[in-house]
Amino acid sequence: MNKEFLAAIPVLEKIEKAGFEAYFVGGAVRDYLLNREIHDVDIATSATPLEIKNIFSSTVDVGIEHGTILVLYNGQGFEVTTFRSESDYEDHRRPQTVTFIRSLQEDLKRRDFTMNAIAMDRTGQLIDPFHGESAIEQQIIETVGEASERFKEDALRVMRAIRFVSQLGFSLEKKTEIEMANLASLLKHISVERITAEMIKLLNGTYRDKAFKIAIDTNLYAFWPSIFNDKKIIQSILSLPIEPLSEMELWILSLYLTNQTNSNELLKKWKLPSKKIQFILRAYQFLFWRRENEWTHYDYYRAGKEISTVVERVYQTSLGKDILKIESNIEHIFKQLPILSRSDLKITGEEILKWYNKPAGPWVKEVIEQIEKAVIHNEVMNDAEEIKRWIKS
Repeated sequence: MNKEFLAAIPVLEKIEKAGFEAYFVGGAVRDYLLNREIHDVDIATSATPLEIKNIFSSTVDVGIEHGTILVLYNGQGFEVTTFRSESDYEDHRRPQTVTFIRSLQEDLKRRDFTMNAIAMDRTGQLIDPFHGESAIEQQIIETVGEASERFKEDALRVMRAIRFVSQLGFSLEKKTEIEMANLASLLKHISVERITAEMIKLLNGTYRDKAFKIAIDTNLYAFWPSIFNDKKIIQSILSLPIEPLSEMELWILSLYLTNQTNSNELLKKWKLPSKKIQFILRAYQFLFWRRENEWTHYDYYRAGKEISTVVERVYQTSLGKDILKIESNIEHIFKQLPILSRSDLKITGEEILKWYNKPAGPWVKEVIEQIEKAVIHNEVMNDAEEIKRWIKS
C-alpha cells in the first residue's frame, strides 16, 4: 500500500476503536488503482465533526460546516470528513444544506463520477457500490447515477469531466457526454476562478488534444471566458504538434493564434494571476517580433533565457516543426554570453554621468544599451576602463 495510506492507517484505526467507520475515499483511491502518484489522502467517516474532535486531541476546523476536520496526528495533517448527504443545489453550484449521516453508500452516492466513488478500508479492501473499479479498467468516465442530475447539481462537473479526460486519457461514457452537451450552458453559473483552475489542469494534462476534441463535440468551449472559446483556435491547436508544450506555452500559442491586439483583456477574462499575465504578454510581444526576425545574441540577451526559449518553442510549434533541441541550443548560447543582465555590467549610470559630465536624462539609458550591445557582440570587454575608452572613442 502507498506510503500516504500507510501513514494515515493509525488515524482510521483510532476512529474505528472509538466505534465508528472510517475509509479512504475519492481521488487517492482512484489514483491508487491507476498506479498514479498520490500526494495526500482523504478520509471519510461515520463520526460527526464533534465526535472526531473528541477522539483526537489536536484538530483544526478547516471546513466544519461541511463536515471536514483537519486531524493532526503523528506530526502530519489528515482531512477527515463526515459521511453526508446534500439537499437541492443553489445556482448549480452548492447544496442548500448538508446533512451528516452514518451511511457510507449514501455518502458515495452524492459524488460526481463512479471512479471517484470508491472507498477503501485500512486493509485495502474496496467498497465499490457504483462499479468505479470497472469504469477505471474500461477507461470510462461516467457519472454516479443520472448524468443530468449530477451536472445540474454542480455545473463545474462538466469541466471536471473534460479535465479528467486530459489527465487520464479516458473516454466519456455515451450518456455522460450527451448530457454534457445538453447542459454545457450551465457553466455560466460557475465562477471564472473555478473554471480557470480546471482549465489549467486540462492544459497540464497528457491527453489535452482528446479533451479539446470533446470540448468541440459537446460545445463546451463556447462557454469558456475567452481565447479557447473560438472553435477555429482549438482546431488550429489540434493541427499542431503541441505534445511537448507546457501549460504556459499553450496559453502563449493560443493567444498568438488569435492574432489580436487586446491580448491583456483576453487574459484578464480568465482571471489569471497578474504575474502570469505579464509573462505571457512579454512572450507574446517577442513572438510577434520573432515572426519577422532571426535571433541575434543581443536579442537573446534582451529577452532572457526563459522568454527566448519559450518564444522559440512556441514559434516553431506554430510552424509545425520539431522543438526537441531548442532548449539545449539556447542554453548553449547563453553560456557563451559575456553578460546575462544589466547588473553584470562593470559600470553604473553614476559613472557614466561622471564621464560625460552632463545632467541625468534618457540619454543615460541609451548609452547603457549601446554598451550592452557592444559587450554582447564582443566589441568591448566587460571592464570599466575598457568601456570608458570605448565610449570616448
